[in-house]
Amino acid sequence: MKPRLSVFLPIIVAIVLGASIVCLAQPQSLLTHHVREVTLNGQAPFVGRLPATQSLRFDIVLAVRDQAGLDSFLQKAYDPSSPSYRQFLTVEKFTERFGPSQKDFDALIRFAKSNGFTVTGGSRDAIDVVLKGSVATIETAFHVTMGLYHDPIENRDFYAPDREPTVDLPFQLWHITGLDNYSIPRNALVRRPPGAKPPASVGSCPGVSFCGSDMRAAYYEGTALTGKGQNIGLLEFLGFDIADVNTYYTNAKQKRTAKVIGVSTDGSPITCLASQGCDDTEQTIDITQALGMAPGATAVYLYVSNNSDTAMLSSMSSRKPLPLNLSSSWSWTPVDPKSDDPFFKKMMAQGQSFFQAAGDSGAWKTGQFVWPNESENVICVGGTDLTTKGAGKGWATETVWVDGGGGISPDHFAIPSWQKLKGVITKANEGSTKYRNGPDVSANSNFTFYVCADQTTCSENEFGGTSFAAPMWAGYLALANQQAAAKHVPPPGFINPTIYPLGLGKGYHTDFHDITVGTNGFPATKGYDLATGWGSPNTNGLINALAK
Repeated sequence: MKPRLSVFLPIIVAIVLGASIVCLAQPQSLLTHHVREVTLNGQAPFVGRLPATQSLRFDIVLAVRDQAGLDSFLQKAYDPSSPSYRQFLTVEKFTERFGPSQKDFDALIRFAKSNGFTVTGGSRDAIDVVLKGSVATIETAFHVTMGLYHDPIENRDFYAPDREPTVDLPFQLWHITGLDNYSIPRNALVRRPPGAKPPASVGSCPGVSFCGSDMRAAYYEGTALTGKGQNIGLLEFLGFDIADVNTYYTNAKQKRTAKVIGVSTDGSPITCLASQGCDDTEQTIDITQALGMAPGATAVYLYVSNNSDTAMLSSMSSRKPLPLNLSSSWSWTPVDPKSDDPFFKKMMAQGQSFFQAAGDSGAWKTGQFVWPNESENVICVGGTDLTTKGAGKGWATETVWVDGGGGISPDHFAIPSWQKLKGVITKANEGSTKYRNGPDVSANSNFTFYVCADQTTCSENEFGGTSFAAPMWAGYLALANQQAAAKHVPPPGFINPTIYPLGLGKGYHTDFHDITVGTNGFPATKGYDLATGWGSPNTNGLINALAK
């Protein structure tokens, strides 16, 4: 007698369901890595366990769907011969095409809550979920042990996981930021060496130092465009004090009309007071230089996190109103540089421009990690020494600022397509035909500025750095975006694929000040070089070339 199927059906179903549950329970690895090399090779010795009750904030980033499709979209969006040229996506359209599915996002939220984490931020549009939880909860949820390690170089202890995290989800996540605090963010800001003679400047601020408005007079030399209707976004690892911004404008005898708005991207404080050990010099500089170039901008948004680059980049690429003009004067050391790529590419797809200070230690050196300065997905801004025709007057001359960052990618990131164009890399500029070269553009960075910070006496001709140049460029692009909006044409977006052909074209000297004197370790040359890139913006010539 043959056994009837109905007898075995419940058993078969039970086996299949059981197998499915087992499969779903198998921990999934992530698509990026999280363990620091110094903890793997023993360079940073183990000190002990991180207290189980200690609370940490961290950011889980979901993977972009259809990475190949996104790369294809970007290639067409920045190809002038394509019908899709500058047909950028809204935040919602990006999510629809390339963001995580609603099903996966909801599953991540359930995973977070079921493991006892508190959801403090993030969204499906932002491609991330910001969480808070105890060390014990983190160790259980991600199958890691959180340890303390000693960094012999910095002479400090830092926490980090002992192995790659895994999660009990049926799909792979991209990255988790905040599981270690090994990286110490550095701003691209330096103080004039003691005893060094201040550079001669003829600015409009006290001590004939340069105001942000002097940079506008030098690089734009116009009045029609003010950045009206534009928003500017600044990445900041510390908060700010609006009192310092107000002091700057009072002493400069100028009026600020733009709003200054702090956005905590992961629960970090947006207030920075010297009395509490917080230095807001960099943050105030970023605000005043961006608004100096674009005084009519609607608002400047400071996206703040003490320990999570992805939380800031996520918010900058999703929070409304969406700023098209973005700047960072900070460098950091992510455990895996790929972790930031989804956000940089998202910004490109949405028509945003991200300017990154090149650094202030001269030419990049082998073994020196300069992130995201050397990323092909940012617009890297080098330093110059600018002379003007007088206070509030136009450009006169410009040379290389000797401390400006630039050179060949120390970590051997591949050369981007726009640097492969014939005539960009030459024997004279000593660039690489294999690896990413920087910077792309440049602006004044010498010790010629007026700075107010830390609720104390303002300084004149004391601070310099590409910290000043990057927000200047974000403000300058706000002028181009204003003109594009007025002409009802798309914004220029990520400008590198555009400016390299411009630099090789007949209108180069209309668009840029070509800086041919000086060195940062690499020589200034005619055209593109690894000290100043294509140079500084030349009045409205570059604006007209970008906003058409």
